[in-house]
Amino acid sequence: MDLLSAEELTCSVCCEIFNAPVILSCSHSFCKECIQQFWRTRQTWECPVCRRISSHAEPPVNLALKNFCDLFLKHRNERHSSEEFCSLHSEKLKLFCLEDKKPVCLVCRDSQQHDNHKFRPISEVVSLYKVRLWR
Repeated sequence: MDLLSAEELTCSVCCEIFNAPVILSCSHSFCKECIQQFWRTRQTWECPVCRRISSHAEPPVNLALKNFCDLFLKHRNERHSSEEFCSLHSEKLKLFCLEDKKPVCLVCRDSQQHDNHKFRPISEVVSLYKVRLWR
């Protein structure tokens, strides 16, 4: 998903990834609900960016942008779902307990179970174990 960044897929009204994006006659795009709300409050069909009056009260769906947003959200969700979470606290496993030799979350680190234990970031420990495996 290096083709487009989240910033390029963000509605300038709500500052979120486009939801049901529509395109105005000036070529600016917005979430359908965002532009309709903007027009209701302004009582005019002007573009929030360039102030040009739209030629359509019901702007067409920006299908290409919608497809990019769907793909971006799918990719982002897959990336987040591949991360491991603590079964006790539903927090990301960011640390490795050197005494117990297992990944832990920040809440586990502060628990009594891990009192006086030493921790390292998981990425650091992974690198260390990779070096050991290659020897």
